[in-house]
Amino acid sequence: MTDAPNSQALYERAKKVMPAGNTRHTVYRQPYQVYAAKGDGCRITDVDGTVRIDATGNFTSLIHGYGNPRIREAAIRQIELGTCFGMPTPGEVTLSEMLVERLPAVEQVRYCNSGTEAVMNAIKVARAYTGRRMIAKVEGAYHGTYDPAETSQDASPDSWGDPDAPTPVATARGTPQGVLDDVAIIPFNDIERAERILRAKGNDLAAVLVDVMPNRAGLVPASDAFLAMLRRVTKEMGALLILDEVITFRLGYHGAQGRFGVDPDLTALGKVIGGGFAVGAIAGKADYMSVYDPSGGKAAVQHGGTFSANPVTMMAGIAALEELTPASFEHLESLGDRFAAGATACFQRHGIKAQVTGLGSLRRIHMTDAPLSDFRSLFANPDAVKHVGALARAVFDEGVLMAANGLMAFSTPMTDADIDEILTAFDRALPRLG
Repeated sequence: MTDAPNSQALYERAKKVMPAGNTRHTVYRQPYQVYAAKGDGCRITDVDGTVRIDATGNFTSLIHGYGNPRIREAAIRQIELGTCFGMPTPGEVTLSEMLVERLPAVEQVRYCNSGTEAVMNAIKVARAYTGRRMIAKVEGAYHGTYDPAETSQDASPDSWGDPDAPTPVATARGTPQGVLDDVAIIPFNDIERAERILRAKGNDLAAVLVDVMPNRAGLVPASDAFLAMLRRVTKEMGALLILDEVITFRLGYHGAQGRFGVDPDLTALGKVIGGGFAVGAIAGKADYMSVYDPSGGKAAVQHGGTFSANPVTMMAGIAALEELTPASFEHLESLGDRFAAGATACFQRHGIKAQVTGLGSLRRIHMTDAPLSDFRSLFANPDAVKHVGALARAVFDEGVLMAANGLMAFSTPMTDADIDEILTAFDRALPRLG
């Protein structure tokens, strides 16, 4: 990595006041962190003046990149009126109406401040509605940092157990065993095994939590048959189906549920619906969302939050959705397809075994050509994980920011020329991987 004296100085200061000088593991970098100064369109300028293409969009949240005029103007206008109130504001009504219009399975919405909170609340809704305790989730899938939802998100071969009965593995040291006992782990896209595991939980199962294209499980799309099984089995068992669309809402005008034809009971949202501000939302059928209703007495689920439905976030989110037109999604789809084809050709030119997974504006690089179907298949070649991290560092030096695990998220201000610039960076970086 080239010298960046201003970032190095900031990192030395940061180490004195934050653990390892870091507050987000996802941006941790050695030998020091590089600090952003400003963003414009799809580019970030760091504190030393180096400009890079941002191919992560703050981990998928900035679908319109930096400085979108409509979003900026909406946020500034609301800031001038007030940044927060101990009262509801019109913006939360309008944004909710927009989400209900776009998402086929959503009738009502409630806001929080992150995707983690959205998933947490969806689980609480399911438990309150069903009176049951257990949830099931896909092995390796990331759903935020709530104890049950993060179970087995980074399990390893020495801990994950038999594929017919995967072991719930704690992510954070000190997680109570009781938390793990209330989580069933199912294999992704393995219909027969997953159904057996679910049915064995009987009347204890409150909900199944699923992402149709889980990033940390490889960004491999769920099969139609797998999703159909989850919907059928949850209905038969009286459990709820929770769809995590915190990331995948950006896959189409009607979200992932529209693209994949899924009919969930509850939907967790975040990222792009906040227009670049902190946001989360629990959404779903009115019957299930009624557990929040206090009009007849104490609600079954209590929920507040000082900054929930923050008016600046709501207005920025409205502007962001207004900018997410069908034409925008066509453009994003084209960018993703152009990158996937170009990167595949690039790997072939350099004789490197690698592949690109994902759909639309969400793509992920894997430094292996082995078939990928689920979380366990990612471990077939343990060196591949190290190699993709090395690639991320190499393309960073060539002027492109991608996630350390190979995730890339494209934004509406990008052009074909920007994608080609990213591919040129890959061409220059790959020979250095050895």
